[in-house]
Amino acid sequence: MRKSPLHFMVAIILGLGIVSCNTPVEQSIQKESWGQSSDGTAVDLYTLTSSTDLEVKISTFGGVITAINTPDKNGKVENVVLGFDDLSRYLEKRSFFGAIIGRYGNRIDKGQFTLNDSTYQLSLNDGPNHLHGGTNGFDQKVWDATPVDSPEGPALQLEYFSQDGEEGYPGNLDVTVTYQLKGDSLVVKYLANTDKATPINLTNHSFFNLAGEGTILDHELTINADAYTPVDSTLIPTGEIKPVEGTPFDFTEVHLIGERIEQVPGGYDHNYVLNQDAAGEMAFASKLKDPQSGRTMEIYTEEPGLQFYSGNFLDGSQKTGDWVFEQYNGLCLETQHFPDSPNHENFPSTILNPDETYQTTTIMVFGVEE
Repeated sequence: MRKSPLHFMVAIILGLGIVSCNTPVEQSIQKESWGQSSDGTAVDLYTLTSSTDLEVKISTFGGVITAINTPDKNGKVENVVLGFDDLSRYLEKRSFFGAIIGRYGNRIDKGQFTLNDSTYQLSLNDGPNHLHGGTNGFDQKVWDATPVDSPEGPALQLEYFSQDGEEGYPGNLDVTVTYQLKGDSLVVKYLANTDKATPINLTNHSFFNLAGEGTILDHELTINADAYTPVDSTLIPTGEIKPVEGTPFDFTEVHLIGERIEQVPGGYDHNYVLNQDAAGEMAFASKLKDPQSGRTMEIYTEEPGLQFYSGNFLDGSQKTGDWVFEQYNGLCLETQHFPDSPNHENFPSTILNPDETYQTTTIMVFGVEE
């Protein structure tokens, strides 16, 4: 597959960075009080602004990205992720909008896995399965936040300590997630250590709509994956890895999201096996474009998988301003290891051992095209 013209930027983004010459870092991070969680813990909202005026708002509740403000081809700035202006909306109904997901992003079959001859039972919160860390996952926690001074661009470091047995997972887990703006790029770095072997699969669950509102069915999508993992009726992988060629799952070339969605029962909610030269290396994963606004987003990641979710379960029960979030009003492109990996030996391992460090980076590059 032909790489994006922007792929050469990855080395710059990860290495030297893009120096903000005009805006001091201390003026690029703003903090405001944002209320309290349901247990009374204070919640803050941080606004990061890059040297190119890319603006990202992040809450310490769930590490939620509440807004990504970026211009269209005419210079009109709009928020391109689904989110809310106040904390109460996140507390009223769990939505995963923009949140850090853990310990395990996506599903684990029946919430069970066997590790080192012990069988673990996780909480069940998605029918018969465990989803996105369980009933009280990382998206529901208040994270400790530290603004980071860097010549490369403003950053926010979020930390959370997950105790042994939380949601049924083994091991005490120290987690750090860092959001950093570098020019037109949002870099997300994940880091974790454990004192006992445990599965881990961290991701961010932002719902994107590059038009700023309305449907995503007319967005153009490319995914750098020649294969995907089919699922059963409860969205658990069957264990197969199938080629996308000749199927409605083939986004190796540009397709409108709505072009073949009726051929996929229930809509897209599938893990793609990304094309990588070597495991753990940064690679181009996906490109999303809204033809009308001209806004684009390219994703690069060290992860082996990408979950494409077309917003099938958005049901109109939530809104921001006058925009009611209906089905297909937002989509997710979640970089990840594969769903239910602890139960499939042929999938890349998600087990973190005490003598190892979990490290992975995902980059989102925002731009415009005519």
